[in-house]
Amino acid sequence: CFNSGSSCEKCDFETDLCKALPELNLQPGWIRRNGQSGMGPPYSDHSGNDSAYFLSLSSEMRSSSATLRTNVFLPTDEEHICQITFHYWISQMSGTLMVGLQKHSEDTITNIWQDSGDLQNRWKSNTITINSTEKYEV
Repeated sequence: CFNSGSSCEKCDFETDLCKALPELNLQPGWIRRNGQSGMGPPYSDHSGNDSAYFLSLSSEMRSSSATLRTNVFLPTDEEHICQITFHYWISQMSGTLMVGLQKHSEDTITNIWQDSGDLQNRWKSNTITINSTEKYEV
């Protein structure tokens, strides 16, 4: 859910990528699949639906990294906060999921959140709040 002020855009990957992720601007390695795809866990989305779609890293990408980049968001203020809530699954094999913030005046991406795989093999949920006085991407 990409929330800017009172509006909230849900992104469920059922038909495609959502508006926040530029039209199928996927780096190699990301695939859109569901639990029935025969590619191993997870076998359903976070709500237990095995036919619902989510994004997954292909097995060939286990040893390297792949990025998802949002469209440009406008600056935040008291009326326009940005909260992004997402569900994620990291198997114990996979490494680290990171969320980065890139402001338009900066060349570098600042890491604002991360989590690593553990032995639980389950969906987790997280919400991050972003404050930026200039346009930015996540």
